[in-house]
Amino acid sequence: MAAQASDKRITANLPEKLLKEARNVTGKGITETIVIGLELIRRSRAYDKAQNLKGKIKIEIDLDVSRERPRN
Repeated sequence: MAAQASDKRITANLPEKLLKEARNVTGKGITETIVIGLELIRRSRAYDKAQNLKGKIKIEIDLDVSRERPRN
């Protein structure tokens, strides 16, 4: 993973066992593993925001018609 102009170089104290387990799961290096974790946090927040909209947006969709649409 090459450094980009917008990358932030940091020093962090991380639990060694947690980092090792995370790296084993991802099969990636330290930086890539941390980036994956940060992206998961961001996606989790977006999911939570979407869940909070549940029941607040009225969408009228005829599922039968929608399921019958031609597929390419």
